[in-house]
Amino acid sequence: MPKMLINGILRDKPKDPNGAFARLPSQFRGWIEPDAAAAFPAEQDRYHLYLSKACPWCHGVELVLSLKGLREVVGITWMDPIMSENGWVIDQAQFVPTDGVPRDRYLFEVYQRAAPDYTGAISAPVLLDRKSGKIVSTDSADIMRMLGSAFAPEAGPELYPAHLRSEIDRIADFVQEPVRNGVYRAGFATTQAAYCEAVLGLFEALESLETLLTERQFLAGEQLTEVDLKLFPTLLRFDPVYFTHFKTDRARIADYPALSRYLSQIIEIPEVAATIDMPHIREHYFRSHRHINPAGIISIGPKPISGLQTIMTEHA
Repeated sequence: MPKMLINGILRDKPKDPNGAFARLPSQFRGWIEPDAAAAFPAEQDRYHLYLSKACPWCHGVELVLSLKGLREVVGITWMDPIMSENGWVIDQAQFVPTDGVPRDRYLFEVYQRAAPDYTGAISAPVLLDRKSGKIVSTDSADIMRMLGSAFAPEAGPELYPAHLRSEIDRIADFVQEPVRNGVYRAGFATTQAAYCEAVLGLFEALESLETLLTERQFLAGEQLTEVDLKLFPTLLRFDPVYFTHFKTDRARIADYPALSRYLSQIIEIPEVAATIDMPHIREHYFRSHRHINPAGIISIGPKPISGLQTIMTEHA
């Protein structure tokens, strides 16, 4: 049963009576600014991220870190691939002792310490201010945007260029609900009606994106931008995970020529390829969601799209 915090206490998340999956909104929406007087000023070694290699929302944040060369600026605590009944588990083997970052066992403990009376989701990513102990943000889009501009904005690609901002925002709004959240709405639906609504909207949106990418190299034009880093993690996981695990099996990304070309092109960027751990991703989904895969069997998976390393199908 999925968990959340209610007044700081770990509880079962209430079920939607219509069988639909509802993602709880982010409660922390602070902002890092390049101003010494700001509540959260841009300072090296002050901020810390809690990320999962499996989560597509976290993957977008990691892509910004990698492309902007910020791995030495912001620390990371990684999640274990397998979630527990208490939510995200912190990978103790990868934990690096850091000032202001206690060695917790579960991610929910980070929320409890920062906001003892917090009510809401226990989601990753989490951006923590090590100096104050406060959570800056749990909104992945906000974190991607601020990391792309607050620290060394001239480093790496410009991910939110002024002349493309309206188009980036338009497309981001378009892909958010039907695609990025749509795969989860399909996979976690508990009624046929909720599943059908989600999956039909998902494939309608994929058809529109296929048409768009027939005419453009990237979503907003001829350069990689932050909206590509939002869509890419979902497309990457689609054939190896969602197609089977979330029952989004009307078509594969491999069946769409333009989407396949787009996915392969982004995978071949070295800073992007370095962030991909497909065995970890597949182990997380197939072995964490026992309510939809009780035996925890990892499917053999499809042949990978060009550019993606061979998917491992044997796990300890």
